[in-house]
Amino acid sequence: MISVLVVEDEEITAEANRIYVERVPGFEVAGVARSGGEALRFLRKRPVDLILLDLHLPDMHGLEVCRAVRAGGLMCDIIAVTSARDLAVVRSAVSLGISQYLLKPFTFATLLEKLTRYARFKDEAGVAVGQGDVDRVLGTLRGSSELPKGMSKDTLDAVAAKLRERPEGMAAQAVADAIGVSRVTARRYLEHLVELGVAARMPQYGAVGRPELLYRIPIES
Repeated sequence: MISVLVVEDEEITAEANRIYVERVPGFEVAGVARSGGEALRFLRKRPVDLILLDLHLPDMHGLEVCRAVRAGGLMCDIIAVTSARDLAVVRSAVSLGISQYLLKPFTFATLLEKLTRYARFKDEAGVAVGQGDVDRVLGTLRGSSELPKGMSKDTLDAVAAKLRERPEGMAAQAVADAIGVSRVTARRYLEHLVELGVAARMPQYGAVGRPELLYRIPIES
């Protein structure tokens, strides 16, 4: 079992994260800490494999927790959790060896994807023969930046941006009209966002005929 320490100061969110982690096969929650100091005290007594670390804590910034963890010689991996979109923070997190970065609010599907990648990364064994082996292992952990064939990042970003503008949800045709692509193309990008755990689909029932599918980006985890 992969042991996880959940570090989150908000009680409801901490409990939700604990439940999320324990729903993933092969993972167990070793403890829940509500502050940076509590997390460090816990780790001195019981090291874990992975820390699910909120960066905004009441007593110290999560990056300070990371520095203390590394200074203490602890080799546990860290997934940073935050609502901050500041890329300078992201760069600092990467420089401290944080393996993955999870933006709030997130769905269970998003966390599941991160933890599944981490589990595959932990299972990798053997000796790297060349650069390709190293890239493959790191790609397992962080995910490939490549989109499916025929898809572009600009279009994917445009689709996601439109969904964020309409929290009540949008149909594929509405998205297509908004960004100037065909309905089939819009539907493909929308389904890709669902597969990534970024968006969710839901039926909208009208007076006549089959229900229409709406796509939305959840505003709550």
